[in-house]
Amino acid sequence: MNAFVIEDEPLAAKRLTDLLRRQNPPVEVRATADSVEAAVVLLQTAATPPDVLFLDIHLSDGLSFELFEKADVRCPVIFTTAYDAYALRAFKVNSIDYLLKPIDEEELQAALTKLHKLRGVAAAPTPSFDPALLTQVLQQLQPQSQYKKQFVVKVGEHLKVIPVENISYFFSLEKATFLQTRENRRFVVDQTLEQLEKLLDPRQFFRLNRAYYAQHDAIQDIIHYTNSRLKTVLTPAAPDGDVLISRERVPAFRAWLER
Repeated sequence: MNAFVIEDEPLAAKRLTDLLRRQNPPVEVRATADSVEAAVVLLQTAATPPDVLFLDIHLSDGLSFELFEKADVRCPVIFTTAYDAYALRAFKVNSIDYLLKPIDEEELQAALTKLHKLRGVAAAPTPSFDPALLTQVLQQLQPQSQYKKQFVVKVGEHLKVIPVENISYFFSLEKATFLQTRENRRFVVDQTLEQLEKLLDPRQFFRLNRAYYAQHDAIQDIIHYTNSRLKTVLTPAAPDGDVLISRERVPAFRAWLER
């Protein structure tokens, strides 16, 4: 096998390269890159894709998840990271495995063994990445910072302050974003759901799908649905009824519930 190593720490890149060369059979590191932009160029100009991509999560110019938005990744991925947390299990939805730094040789061997087995399966699936999902998982691991504590909404000629604790969920409808309170009152807010994800504590709120962003306590029930999806019952009831969670978001949602 041959590999690309995307890592911005020279010592970490050298250690991983040395470990790969010591494998039986050895894994050849064809190329390395230390940033998202360099990795994009590397993948776009490579004559053939590598057999595996070792990818650090934090790079010098941003999160490596941006790579999947800028380049066509057609090979298995093994993430490398210093984060040691259960939520990292969600990365396995979109990759072969993840390795915690400093990388342990036995864990590397296990990940490569798993990759060898998949390479021997003719119908092995190609990777399908959801950068937004992985970014959301990463946000859950980061220390709490100054998140928004209240919203100011307009009610007629008046302004009303609504604490975050009194919000059940946000939802988008007809190009507008609404705030739903526990008392079943609804107000228009200026932010989009994408903007709200950066303003609110990801340990309290989860993006259920494209249209709903819910507080933990607002989820009254969770029901298994078809095709490995989940269905949530919100309180107060959502305008669309039960809210579906796509199959790709389910692992991150489970990790969020177990936090």
